[in-house]
Amino acid sequence: MKTSLTHLSLIALLAATPALAQDDATATEGEAETSSEGTEAETQSEAETAPSGGGASELFDTGEAVGDATGQGGEDSSSYVRETIGDWDIQCLRAQEGEDPCQLYQLLQDEDGNSVAEVSLFKVEGQGQAVAGANFIVPLETLLTQKLTISVDGGQAKRYDFAFCAQLGCVARVGFTGDDIASFKRGRVANVTIVPAAAPEQEVTVGMSLSGFTDSYDSVTPAQ
Repeated sequence: MKTSLTHLSLIALLAATPALAQDDATATEGEAETSSEGTEAETQSEAETAPSGGGASELFDTGEAVGDATGQGGEDSSSYVRETIGDWDIQCLRAQEGEDPCQLYQLLQDEDGNSVAEVSLFKVEGQGQAVAGANFIVPLETLLTQKLTISVDGGQAKRYDFAFCAQLGCVARVGFTGDDIASFKRGRVANVTIVPAAAPEQEVTVGMSLSGFTDSYDSVTPAQ
């Protein structure tokens, strides 16, 4: 096991303590005959100037409290799930002024219950033909050149480019037209397909449930 700098500092400090004690024990008679009045004055002066923590404990940073006592200081307490409609969570962000912006969220899993992707869908304005936007996040091991494919109830599929990858996964920033949203409202499931980089001849398809989509979508307002 490697010895840390802190350990070395402690070892040096503890090793020096017996030597100091021995030096005190072998002090000259002249030093031992120092008047008790002078000794008391020095002791009082040392006590007044000594650090309140004292000793080796000064070597450690004991930290400081962050957030409140409930333990919520490290969490993003500004976001919350307003409600769940069908298979969609309505996620919202607390705004300082005006209405809280909200989006639809769903975690996409395969038949074995493994998380494969997640989607956040929100209304937009002034974005050309797109009336809604969505962020699809898929695993890093996805073959990006094969893009992301979406089809509703076995209908005509659309393919979308990936925008970037980060530590949490690769992101496709998708714009949905009015016709796309209408098909979601009519449909039962949207099949989302990606291709693994390690097996480019295969496809991984997961279902994005459209249960509750109409009510969920109609309950949110466009992003500002």
